[in-house]
Amino acid sequence: MSGCLEGKAAIVTGGASGIGRAVVERFIQEGAKVCIFDLDAEKLQRLSKILPRGAAVTVQGDVTRLEDNRRGGESAVNAFGRLDIFVGNAGVFDGFVALEKLPEEKVSQAFDEIFHVNVKGYLLGAKIALPELLKTSGNMIFTVSSAGFYPDGGGPIYTASKHAVVGLIRELAYELAPRVRVNGVAPGGTVTNLRVVASLRSLAPVPLEPQAREARSRTRNPLRLAMRAEDHVAAYMLLASDQTRSMTGEIIHSDGGLGVRGLLQPESS
Repeated sequence: MSGCLEGKAAIVTGGASGIGRAVVERFIQEGAKVCIFDLDAEKLQRLSKILPRGAAVTVQGDVTRLEDNRRGGESAVNAFGRLDIFVGNAGVFDGFVALEKLPEEKVSQAFDEIFHVNVKGYLLGAKIALPELLKTSGNMIFTVSSAGFYPDGGGPIYTASKHAVVGLIRELAYELAPRVRVNGVAPGGTVTNLRVVASLRSLAPVPLEPQAREARSRTRNPLRLAMRAEDHVAAYMLLASDQTRSMTGEIIHSDGGLGVRGLLQPESS
């Protein structure tokens, strides 16, 4: 599929690290220009130094703020003259904190922190991107998660937020057809530094350091893979390209085969 995104312009939220960064790098390899939107200014600065000159612009901002999303959209159009692809990817995690372990005084705060980023952030980004995507008959791609389909991919708040993203994809695909395609990618447990929200960080029961997550991940999918961000980027590239012009409302499962027999429990030591 070399060059399959030639001439296209994209926004990727949460694009300075993890799956977002891998998507940014692959989109550029395939010929796209990319606006990288992220909260972390330092990561944006480091990434901008290693990307090809003229291939990307960076915007530091908060996906939960409409005006920050607007700056992202304007920056993309000002730099590239168009917008073809919106990738809603920025996300936060609940650290697998179960309902019984959630202190009453933290439930509302944790819910707001997670849903504001994982759901509201996608909705605001889509709202701002839509007028430009209508001009190019473009497409939207949202990062879901295996937690959008199966239990134990997070705690109840994260899992509920990713189920909400599935609903958002289906509703937008219905509303925006035939003008704009809307699809998603549902990665399984991936070795990234997905941030646990501040209210729950001290309560997370599972070690979340990359090395511990890698060992744990291998026991939880049928392919026995400790998946990395790069394992998922081909799905985003395919959905972003014109080669999937017949697909909308679909979610590609890049999860090591969880649908074959569901989440596996970690093996006892």
